Amino acid sequence: MALFQRNFRIGQIARSAVLSSFLVGSMVVAGSAWGVDTPPQQQANKPASKLQVLTDHASELALHAMGMLGIHYKYGGSTPEEGLDCSGLVNLIFKEAWGKELPRTAKQLSREGERVEKTDLQPGDLVFYNTLRRSFSHVGIYLGDRKFIHAPSSGGQVRIESMDVDYWKKRFNGARRISEPEM
Repeated sequence: MALFQRNFRIGQIARSAVLSSFLVGSMVVAGSAWGVDTPPQQQANKPASKLQVLTDHASELALHAMGMLGIHYKYGGSTPEEGLDCSGLVNLIFKEAWGKELPRTAKQLSREGERVEKTDLQPGDLVFYNTLRRSFSHVGIYLGDRKFIHAPSSGGQVRIESMDVDYWKKRFNGARRISEPEM
């Protein structure tokens, strides 16, 4: 068990480094919020704008999600050790990053938060797909740059995909934005 946790943590750190390639320009990556020319103590004294706060919260979600890359899929799975399904991944990410409890299934998740148009997607939004010939049967987390992270299906692993792939384009059902935690 300890070896798994150590290797899992090392994998999380390595995978988190990949995050910047998906988020540059759309989000501030945690740990790089200070400008090169601005010392941390000067930056800390400036009040954060609402946009910056939202960006930081979305960054938290994305960083946690990137740490799950490579975890194997398991139907009904809700932990990295046993495996994750799509809604298990979403639930785990929101709980770890924000301490927020969400409903268990993709269909139930599709009723949470507020509806978001595809053109207004922001990192951290939930994206839904019809993969089982029924609406809202699959969910992932939008990362930005038309990419999302999800736990795909049996035999698969948590991975990042483009929303522009025909398979996903044809099956898109909508998106929801879960309200950020209270500050």
